[in-house]
Amino acid sequence: MTSGEQTSKCPPPQPVLLGFGAALLSIYFSAVLSQVPDPELLPTDPPKKPDPVTSETVVFWGLRLWQVIGIFSMFILAVIITLCCIFKCRIPRTKKEIEARHALRVAAKDYANTLETVPPLNELTEIPGAIPDMASLPTVSEQVQARSSSSSSHLTVVREEEELAAPLSQPETG
Repeated sequence: MTSGEQTSKCPPPQPVLLGFGAALLSIYFSAVLSQVPDPELLPTDPPKKPDPVTSETVVFWGLRLWQVIGIFSMFILAVIITLCCIFKCRIPRTKKEIEARHALRVAAKDYANTLETVPPLNELTEIPGAIPDMASLPTVSEQVQARSSSSSSHLTVVREEEELAAPLSQPETG
């Protein structure tokens, strides 16, 4: 070995400097790029405000807002009226109407209870103590037929007592 040559244990300076420079450059780029804004996040012009909604705004099918509201409210009113007619929803307004309605219900209930105690019609038409022989009671039409057959051509003389007792038993003249 010559005296002018030294043995160094250090690597040559060029690759170390290049590696060090590359590390500094990457740190620099990361610092700079973090400050560059994202184009999606950049402020843009605010969106145009929609036109204000007025009664003349066309909503759908060429109908204006006031027409849609009118049709909808008429539909709702028709449904309410129909339901009230079907289910007879009547709301009394005053205390007097409520009390009158209650009195009507009580009276109807009492009337229905008294009707249950009324005997049948055939029991009401019987005369108490009389003989229930229906064949012995002549009807008015039977009386008229009997008299018209017995006196076919001449007029009968009616006494006052008979006229008062049976006014419908006079024979027909023809």
